[in-house]
Amino acid sequence: MTDTEPYVRDDVRALLDLLGSLQRPELDEVPIEQVRQSMSAMQTMVERPARDLPVIRDLSCPGPAGDIPLRLYDAQAERREAGPLLLFLHGGGFVAGDLESHHALCTELAAELDLPLLAVDYRLAPEHPFPAAPEDAEAAARWAAKSPHELSLKVSGLIPIGDSAGGNLAIVTTQALVRDPAMAPVVLQVPIYPLTDDITRHPSYRDFAEGFLLSSRAMAFFTASYAPVPQDPRNHPILARHEGTPPTVVATASLDPLRDSGRAYAARLVEAGVDVIYLEMRGSIHGFANLRKAIPSAQKDLHAIISATKLLLERHL
Repeated sequence: MTDTEPYVRDDVRALLDLLGSLQRPELDEVPIEQVRQSMSAMQTMVERPARDLPVIRDLSCPGPAGDIPLRLYDAQAERREAGPLLLFLHGGGFVAGDLESHHALCTELAAELDLPLLAVDYRLAPEHPFPAAPEDAEAAARWAAKSPHELSLKVSGLIPIGDSAGGNLAIVTTQALVRDPAMAPVVLQVPIYPLTDDITRHPSYRDFAEGFLLSSRAMAFFTASYAPVPQDPRNHPILARHEGTPPTVVATASLDPLRDSGRAYAARLVEAGVDVIYLEMRGSIHGFANLRKAIPSAQKDLHAIISATKLLLERHL
């Protein structure tokens, strides 16, 4: 490594070298179902096994275009007292991911935070372009905030949490519920390597656009499929007002083309007086939260996010 080369962890480098040796088609060269299948199949190779939990139950709630599939996780089988609910929104560039792709991650979060977690299987692009995903996420949040009997929980507050596209949706959902409160408030949010603004203007987009798992070509494919309205805050939530934002944990990776987008959002919240913990995982890449088998050091990164979440909960609840 020279003085100008970024630091890359040994386990991250091993994964990048392996992926670089494979002959893989570009995402825009294959049908969308193949994109989803390949991303799902990759999880069995790169992600740790799911944790055993006493409660893993599939549900659904009404949405703007039909029922939204959900999955409830809980490390406690007994009925809980009133408390917060984690609302998990998966990544996948708004075009891939589902309840299975992030199942192991959801079990880890529910177990280690000892909170019930509700995962949301929102509609995907290109079949359902923007704003289908944020509409579904908000609908699921408002439904959960009502403590419906299907949950068997008294929800005192919501904690939107998600990775990548799901990090974007976590922020967007929080903003929607700050503007127009639900029956339970958002008490905390945890966006993990989120998209928050126009990433093409950031140095990290240029510096890590090739060779670090998430490529500029892949990002262009995701954007074209999602077809967002550029200046809509539901696309770039940094454009919204930030007064009233709840305490926030923002996590990024130092080798991620989205890194500076997360940095910029965290800085904007600090300027607005929000209690923020910002974590940047040095030497790691986009997607580390569910690459924990391929990148063993990512398990500690995830637990740093969990510890920060616990700290903010202790401060504010």
